[in-house]
Amino acid sequence: MTDTSGPARDDVQDDERVAERAHLLPEEIAAGSDDPTAQAQQILSESDERTDDPEGTQQVLPQAYESDAGNSR
Repeated sequence: MTDTSGPARDDVQDDERVAERAHLLPEEIAAGSDDPTAQAQQILSESDERTDDPEGTQQVLPQAYESDAGNSR
């Protein structure tokens, strides 16, 4: 029998990822953050989206993926 009374495993893992990422990097501390947890959730969400669909997100969110940094778009 499966215990469904607690949070789902994925929810627990997501909470742990957010809590870990909410510890601001030095650059983020210098810039300031009103809500490090919300910032972490957004960063991880966008990262997951790029990981799940790299080609699709590259079309929507173009970034310099080429190794040639001097290549302009």
